[in-house]
Amino acid sequence: MTRNEGTIDRALRVVLGLVLLFLAFKGQYTPWTWIGVVPLLTGLVGMCPLYSILGINTCKVK
Repeated sequence: MTRNEGTIDRALRVVLGLVLLFLAFKGQYTPWTWIGVVPLLTGLVGMCPLYSILGINTCKVK
């Protein structure tokens, strides 16, 4: 697995994922809150499958 997410991209994904999951645990159940797992995991791993398919790379390090 090659990293394809930059530092800012990863940080935003982790924050967004945590906010959405926090809303889910607070009782605001919507499909969007549980989808927060996806940006959280991709942010922690540093690799986004959709970026790979589309050929996007925000990571500056080779």
